[in-house]
Amino acid sequence: MGFILSKSMDANLTKQQEFMLHNSRLQLERQMMLQNQMRERQTAMQIARSREFVKYFGTFFIVTSAGLTLGALKSKKPALLAPILPLSFVFVYQMDGAYGTLIHRIRGEAESIMVSEKERLDLPHGTPTFDSMEKARRAKSNLASFLER
Repeated sequence: MGFILSKSMDANLTKQQEFMLHNSRLQLERQMMLQNQMRERQTAMQIARSREFVKYFGTFFIVTSAGLTLGALKSKKPALLAPILPLSFVFVYQMDGAYGTLIHRIRGEAESIMVSEKERLDLPHGTPTFDSMEKARRAKSNLASFLER
């Protein structure tokens, strides 16, 4: 009798463990999907912000370039054209980031760094562990209770 009861309890325990593993996997997948969607939304916001900046900076660049060119022609001072060169570099960089392939080149470089220069990605004192987090939490809670006295 005890053997049959033990066998049924083992089967129930196994089923419960499988169910918990399945639920943990589902929760992890949902969490990863949520994090990826948040990353995508943040990236979309950054690109949109870049595109909006290009509109304003482009207007500034065109007005400034026209003004400096007219000023250089009227006063016959070619030195007035000098600011156009650095402004054009900034404008082209912003255009590349907003509408070009800058993000693809950055992603490719990041992937290259992750493969060939992995040591540059190490955190100071290594990756945080549960024990290090607990130690910091305890130290902070001990400090807080000490300060309350």
